[in-house]
Amino acid sequence: MSIATIKVENKDTVGALRKFLAQLLAGGFVEAVLVPKALPGGEGFVQSLIRDPAMLADANPLAPTMAVQSGKILSDLTATDLPGRIAAVLKPCELRAAVELSKFLQVNLDKVVTIGVDCLGTYEVTDYAELAESDRAVAAGTLIGGTSGNVAFREACRICEHPTPVNADITLCLLGSDASREVAVIVGERFEKELGEKLSLDLKGAQPAGRAEAIEKLTARRKEDREKVLADLVGRVNSLAGLMDAFSTCIRCHNCMNVCPICYCKECVFQSALFEHRSEKFLNLADRKGAVRMPSDTLLFHLTRLSHMATSCVGCGMCDSACPSGLPVSNLFGLIGREVQGLFDYVPGRDSTEEAPVAVFKEEELETTTEAH
Repeated sequence: MSIATIKVENKDTVGALRKFLAQLLAGGFVEAVLVPKALPGGEGFVQSLIRDPAMLADANPLAPTMAVQSGKILSDLTATDLPGRIAAVLKPCELRAAVELSKFLQVNLDKVVTIGVDCLGTYEVTDYAELAESDRAVAAGTLIGGTSGNVAFREACRICEHPTPVNADITLCLLGSDASREVAVIVGERFEKELGEKLSLDLKGAQPAGRAEAIEKLTARRKEDREKVLADLVGRVNSLAGLMDAFSTCIRCHNCMNVCPICYCKECVFQSALFEHRSEKFLNLADRKGAVRMPSDTLLFHLTRLSHMATSCVGCGMCDSACPSGLPVSNLFGLIGREVQGLFDYVPGRDSTEEAPVAVFKEEELETTTEAH
């Protein structure tokens, strides 16, 4: 691991990072860059695969929105053999999702250069659009992080315990440094020599002096907020009836499943003929139980999805953003995921060589839990 420094001119941090990405393209290090790009009206950002360095003019590696989880995008991009290497600018939860998906052979990272960025949080897409419309200057200032006025980051971001990338090939460090003057770039061993040669990078820099302390303080605050949120949730879903109430307004639109990077199945049982019930089944259920909630099978849908992905949930909160009923899907999954991941001492996305618990069986792995009960 080595560290380079990107100098920032006129406090234009985003501009300096654009130049760095342009160097990667112009220097032949990668064939294309996946990075958020501003919408024409300036009201938001969308991930774009860019090959022409000139098209990076309105790219923004620090975009404070996440319209689509890039783990899913990388799955599409690497589904077949890529003809060339690409770089992908990823928020920490996106990087962790990509790592998890690589374990299930849904993402091939062999030809992907992961560029992780410190993330102080993201806005809901609609909130940022309103913010940008009301005050362009204020919106521009949020690119480095923070909140403005009464507009808050998404809850999943406010309680995220992983604000920094883990094991990225390249890490853009914002925490602990004055990003208006310079940005430290951590280069991993995988591309250390090649980057030094092709981009003539000076890799003798040092991490920002205040980085470790800044990360610790931010993480501690978020952990405290997370505990409060989950403690409140436990009080509401400590029984099957409570869980049913929590999902009572689910319309079974499958939005949470469709945006989730960890729900990677190409064919889903809940989108099959198995759940296209004949009319008389609903009457039979109502006759047996006295009443049946409609649409049916909503709790079964969530519990099945939860059982498939509890160990690999990265807490990106995209399910919350996509839910038209405002259900606390992310927190419910996070609550259960924390317990299950704790059983296996597993942190999703921590290490690409660490096998996911659902993919490996160890005869003694739950002996302690069994004995306790």
